[in-house]
Amino acid sequence: MENARELFQVMTRRLGLLNKCCCSVDGYDISLTQSHLLYEIERRRNPSMQQVAEALGTDLTTFSRQVQSLVRMGLIHKTAAPDDRRVSLLSLTSPGEAVARGIDRQMNDMLDEAFSFLTPFEQETLLRSVQIFNEALGKSSRCCQPAQEGASPNNTCN
Repeated sequence: MENARELFQVMTRRLGLLNKCCCSVDGYDISLTQSHLLYEIERRRNPSMQQVAEALGTDLTTFSRQVQSLVRMGLIHKTAAPDDRRVSLLSLTSPGEAVARGIDRQMNDMLDEAFSFLTPFEQETLLRSVQIFNEALGKSSRCCQPAQEGASPNNTCN
């Protein structure tokens, strides 16, 4: 049996996680980080920049650059919160919603095709195993986790 690192290295490459552009939708070339950002904004409905940055486990400075690029592309709006103008809220524009849906469709198609080579039992086993492994990673002090105030910089991925 191959060692665990080799298995994850191959899976990372096959999922395209090392590609500069993870997907192209409606003429927009979207990076993996931008894809995650769009997903979190859509999922959370008008979150603050801080909320999304924490969910993605990235520092606000790096995150701000990604937000600005998506604003320039016309995919997201950044507005001041009505109750606290120091807080910026994020929302998808109509083109941003279309791109997020397109990315979702592409990812689901890729997963559906890969899952088609597995039996229902193998699919269930795989998903349950990934869930268990994600929970274990969340408990590990050596794995990347969402950034938390006061957390050691060695425990976050930026």
